[in-house]
Amino acid sequence: MWHVLHTRARKEGTTVSDLVRQAARERYLGKLEERREAMQALVGIRKDRSDLSASVGYARRLRQGRRLERLGKP
Repeated sequence: MWHVLHTRARKEGTTVSDLVRQAARERYLGKLEERREAMQALVGIRKDRSDLSASVGYARRLRQGRRLERLGKP
């Protein structure tokens, strides 16, 4: 296995570590293009929801007040 990885890394001008990381990403995260397509499919998916209009105000309220106290900071 080491010999095959080392030969391939030399041929591609990269490192064995990079080949292993790339293989792990492809195996466990899917191909880059597949991930990109999945993310593109999510863009704007909730833009027409009228029940989410107050989300900005809700988030701002959460960020105010006693937040630092809750986090244990003076």
